[in-house]
This record gives sequence, C-alpha cells and structure tokens, in this order.
Amino acid sequence: RREVYRGPWLPEPLIEELADDPLERAEDVSVAFLLALERLSPLERAVFLLHDVFDEDYAQVAETLGRNEAAVRQLASRARAHVKDARPRFTVDEAEAARLAAAFMAAAAQGDMKALGAVLAADAVMLTDGGGKRSAALRPLHGPADIIALLEGLAWRSGLAWPLSFRAVRINGYPGVILEREDGPMTVAFQPGEGGKLAGVYMVRNPDKLGHLKA
Repeated sequence: RREVYRGPWLPEPLIEELADDPLERAEDVSVAFLLALERLSPLERAVFLLHDVFDEDYAQVAETLGRNEAAVRQLASRARAHVKDARPRFTVDEAEAARLAAAFMAAAAQGDMKALGAVLAADAVMLTDGGGKRSAALRPLHGPADIIALLEGLAWRSGLAWPLSFRAVRINGYPGVILEREDGPMTVAFQPGEGGKLAGVYMVRNPDKLGHLKA
C-alpha cells in the first residue's frame, strides 16, 4: 500500500541488456514517465491508460468508470498535460547518455566528489528507493550538493562505497547499471539532461523489486 511506503517510490526496474534491440517506445517506460503517472489522481491515471494507452474511446471509458463523457474528456486532457510536462524536451544520443552514466560511476567509485558534482545538472534530482528494507534517503535529493552529501554520508556511516565492478544495462529506457552488494543487488538509472549533465539518478535497493534480476 503506497500510503505506508517508506521513503521515495520508484517503479520496478525494467532491465534491457545492451545486446538487445532498443525498446520501441522507451519514453513510455522511462522512470520520469512512470513517476508522472503516479502523480496523477486515480481517475486521471485510469482515463489516461484506458484511452491513450489501450485506445478505448471516450464513451467506453466513461461507461467503465461510471462518469459522463464530458468529464472523462476533461480528465484525459488534464492527465495528458501532466504527462507531457514530464517528457524530455530534448534528445540525447545513446553514446552521450552512456558517457554521462560512466562518468558518474567512475567518480562515485573513486570518491571523487568534485568530478561527481561536475556531471550533475544544477537542478538534478536523485531518488533512492529502499522500501524501508535497505538503507536509502527518505526524501528526494535536489542539486549536486545534496546528492553528494548523501553519498558521502552513506560511505562514512556504513562503508557503502560504490563497487568498482558493475554491469551496464538499460533501465526503463535509460542508461543504467546493476551493482552487486553484500546485502543484494541494486540498480541505478541515469536520466540525461541538457548541456552534457545528468538530470536524474534513480537508485532501487528495495529487494522486493529486484528479485527478477539475473545473477
């Protein structure tokens, strides 16, 4: 139940091996897109999924939800606007996205906080989902200073250093990595931003969402 979820919530990582073909509609499984869906009201989300994703007409949606068609159209318009706001306003080629992810991992593994700050956008956000079962920040982190403070604090308090070895994959359409830790795997997805910087870092440590990962 979401109302009792501890800390930030992230969707279950959808892992795509780099040897596979790219997802046809990667933007529709991205972390940013799925988080946007979660921010919709239950009715907005239902209308958006039924009409825009499953192609039901407004009359069918209205009948399913027990609402009149005019209200359903208004809900759809509002939901569409919220989802559109969450979509990237620019594109980053795959090589550049991979470079940003690698730069973050190299800086984190070496404890080079200056280099880490250089790869993060001024308004970068980091969400860490431990589900109350693994150590993670209990709030979203905003900006390089906030993100670096968390990583430094975790390393100092618990020795949670970033491993030097990891497996590069795509996670919900973003460049990402799978890391193995003593307490189990974790995933990190990187959302590229403008100006050669990272706009988002999404870390999943909740074991309930990682059981499908290959060893």
